[in-house]
Amino acid sequence: MDFKRNIEKYVELILKVGLNIQKGDGIFVLVNEHSIGMVREVTRQAYKMGAKDVIYDFSDDEMTLARYAYGDEGIFKEMPKFKIDYMEAAYKNNYHRLAIVADNPELLKNADAKKVSEWNKTRAIASKPIMKYTMENHVKWCVAAHPTPAWAKSVFPELPEDQALVKLWEKVFDATRVSMDDPVAAWKEHDAALKKHQNFLNEMTFEKLLYKGPGTDLEVYLTEGHLWVGGSGKSTRGDVFMANIPTEEVFSMPHAFKVNGTLKATKPLAARGRIIDDFHFTFKDGKVVDFDAKEGKDVLQSLLDSDEGASRLGEVALVADDSPISNTGVLFKNTLFDENASCHFAIGNAYSENIKGGADFSDEDKKKIGMNNSIIHVDFMVGGPELSVIGVKKDGTQVQILKNGNWAI
Repeated sequence: MDFKRNIEKYVELILKVGLNIQKGDGIFVLVNEHSIGMVREVTRQAYKMGAKDVIYDFSDDEMTLARYAYGDEGIFKEMPKFKIDYMEAAYKNNYHRLAIVADNPELLKNADAKKVSEWNKTRAIASKPIMKYTMENHVKWCVAAHPTPAWAKSVFPELPEDQALVKLWEKVFDATRVSMDDPVAAWKEHDAALKKHQNFLNEMTFEKLLYKGPGTDLEVYLTEGHLWVGGSGKSTRGDVFMANIPTEEVFSMPHAFKVNGTLKATKPLAARGRIIDDFHFTFKDGKVVDFDAKEGKDVLQSLLDSDEGASRLGEVALVADDSPISNTGVLFKNTLFDENASCHFAIGNAYSENIKGGADFSDEDKKKIGMNNSIIHVDFMVGGPELSVIGVKKDGTQVQILKNGNWAI
């Protein structure tokens, strides 16, 4: 494997397909101590493409842990407003968001749980005014991954750390199509395939979906006028971009008040520096009325307690079980990858692109149509080879969408 060349191809893919950088665009990059080398390449290529500026939001695992270990409890209850104002000013001045995810999935396993919960809620509430810029596509945004030693060891515990890291990079390059001769061309072809599923589902105008699988028996109504979206999206100024690299999903908007039944996760979820595993929900009239988890139940509880909308669904996504990521046979313990190996839902905020004119809706408008509103958006996986999904039209006609986990349409 020519690692240097693959990094160059990976960055080119992120900038050309993910953010679709145009002359005069600015980029706001999330970077940490592990991804700084890759972000240097992002910077080089971005300026070659005509970017006006690249700015950075830096984090470091040890410094993060030090804050939780030694910080006074009061500092987790307030986020300085100037940080939010700074981000909003950047978005308004044609800066676009690139998140290079380089996580340790269990970084906060031994941190003070009360401080972690307090800070996540504080940050989410403070960030609500700028959440709309990405959730409503006012700016272009992209999330991509950068393997780290801790993440690699979590995925391949049987290997020495250096070998695990090499193997995880190989899997990331395969899953993102970087290992192909021309990843940009491959992604354009992939985008077209996802659009075919998107267009079919939009033509069907289903009233609701029926999910059946081990531990899952769920009825999910979709909002009136919902739209399915797969692959690339468009910013409000009309630029095409790819929000996730990789992506294999076609997703839409569940009705926040019309979901009933049971739903069992089929993969662990890495959230807030912890692992949540073997968990399930019971919904009544759209709200989680019961849940449990064998691991990380307290984290799940804190997510659901974020606000009223946190215990309702904001996204429903269909992914074939034979997707390239699923076929790696790897449990990535990273939502960006695992959600694209499996059908999934999200608790929390809905995406405005899943309904016509959604970016202009008031909170009152959203509630009327059943569009969920929350300070969080957290995906969790429910797919697998035993999952069946049926679409039901208003006249009662049923159409098998997924059978044995794969597309039936």
